[in-house]
Amino acid sequence: MKLGDIMRWRIAGLLLAVVAIVGLPYVVTLNNTRDTQNTVGWVIHSNAVKALTYQIAYIVRDSETATYRLLTGDIDEPTRTRAGMAAKEVVALLLQLRDMTRDNAKQQVLVGALNGNVSGRIALMSQALERLQKGDTAGARQSLRDGRILFRMNVLIGQIVQNEDALLPGRQALAGRQLFNARVVLSITALAQLLLLTIIVIMSEWQIGRRQVAETRESRAVLRAQQILQAVREPIGLFDDSLRSLLVNNAFSELYGVDVQQHAQPLAEMGNGAWNDSVFLQRLIDVLLRDRELWDYDMLQRTVDGIERHVVVNARRLRQKDEDAPTLLLTVSDVTVRALAEQKVNELNRQLEGKVTQISDVNRELEAFSYSVSHDLRAPLRHISGFARKLQQHLGEQIDDNAIHCLEVITSSAQRMALLIDDLLVFSRLGRGALRLQAVDMQSLVDEARELAESGVQDRRIVWTVAPLPMVIGDENMLRTVWQNLLGNAVKYTGQCEVARIEVSVQQDHRGDYEFTVADNGAGFDMQYADKLFGVFQRLHRTSEFSGNGIGLANVRRIVTRHGGRVWAEAEPGQGARFHFSLPATDLAGART
Repeated sequence: MKLGDIMRWRIAGLLLAVVAIVGLPYVVTLNNTRDTQNTVGWVIHSNAVKALTYQIAYIVRDSETATYRLLTGDIDEPTRTRAGMAAKEVVALLLQLRDMTRDNAKQQVLVGALNGNVSGRIALMSQALERLQKGDTAGARQSLRDGRILFRMNVLIGQIVQNEDALLPGRQALAGRQLFNARVVLSITALAQLLLLTIIVIMSEWQIGRRQVAETRESRAVLRAQQILQAVREPIGLFDDSLRSLLVNNAFSELYGVDVQQHAQPLAEMGNGAWNDSVFLQRLIDVLLRDRELWDYDMLQRTVDGIERHVVVNARRLRQKDEDAPTLLLTVSDVTVRALAEQKVNELNRQLEGKVTQISDVNRELEAFSYSVSHDLRAPLRHISGFARKLQQHLGEQIDDNAIHCLEVITSSAQRMALLIDDLLVFSRLGRGALRLQAVDMQSLVDEARELAESGVQDRRIVWTVAPLPMVIGDENMLRTVWQNLLGNAVKYTGQCEVARIEVSVQQDHRGDYEFTVADNGAGFDMQYADKLFGVFQRLHRTSEFSGNGIGLANVRRIVTRHGGRVWAEAEPGQGARFHFSLPATDLAGART
């Protein structure tokens, strides 16, 4: 399969993974949310029907009460307004109640009966008010009494409410089931996301391993090709389309007196005119223009050493994919060794072209792949933080302090892991890219690393002595890693001390560079093994005594070296250790803010 096809399939696979990890949970969550909202809406609907029913009953009774007050002589404008409130508002409320219960035929029957009773009572209240205006108080009382006797609405009100109460548990149970189903689906989706992410990580590690092997082989091949090119005793030169030199090897330089580092020298002027043959130069131009190859062209040349040599010249045109102008490869050899030398050089150059192209493709794929993985790793972290917030909102007032603490730890850990992903990506590109230099407050980094180191050993007594530390110029994330490793080691290797004493100090050496020191009273080590201390996976203590994988100090040395400093250590077994590292000082670094 071609490289382009592999890239297309790989991009398609990544897009499908993104859709599966992001799109599918979104669709599932959206559907579950819509179903839950519909179910909760029915619960709210039942409560709204009950509230509206009680409101109708209240308005009718309040109007009757106001009418009785008018009969007793309590005549004022608010009482009159209340007495006529039922006639004005209840009809509209009954229509609203009828619309809200259209989904329930039984409720429609009860609402119709309630409508008749309420209308009858309102009519008798209106009759009572008319009789009261005519001064017939007894007749008004009788009308109100007839309304209560003839049109009993309390039973209907109770039945409507009971029907809604009977529907409410079922709707609440359905809402609960919908919520449970949503949680189950989200849990399954989360597991599927973790599975997909695990597959992606495994595949990425496998792919990175293959690429690293390929890069190592290719770099070795390029180095071998360069060494061979310079070691070959046959003169070789590379020229542009105007027959000006681009590259010559040592043998060509020695034979024709050409400076290896000097380019754009005309071929006709090299070797005191050894190449100044119009027929031969025309043949070379034909090679460049018509892509012809010149094989075993015999020439007599007098080189710079004054010796006339019988040489065989071979020439061919080279055209790189990313270049428009062709180049000319010229090889010179004695007749006796011509065939072997030409075969080796041409083969090596073909390999070199392929390896250079392959290295470029692999580097581009590696950058694209690292960018994709960084985004895919951040997606589950955002989910962790988001679901932690949703869980806290869901628990509401029922949440206790322990649960709040756990959720805060989850959120802060997810944020720290997101920062760690960024740091790892930057760290992996240290050899290819520049450091992100800025003013760094070493005091803040030490305080942060100290809190991190103490968080895992809360039951220990640790006495810290931290001197005022300066500002330096460096990569903040990388220097944070230095302090976390050194202070973490100090806390770890003082674990067997009753009282751990850790000191952080700084001084300037004779060159003005800052020399930072982390000293402890812990286990220490034998100085005869100090040369192994900063090696990768090198440990001076058994794992059963102190945990760790032996890479922290190697990372410290790599980071400090990238900053132009150095790292060293002093110790005695059982008497503690002192780790030093230096960083260049600048004017900005010496100014505290």
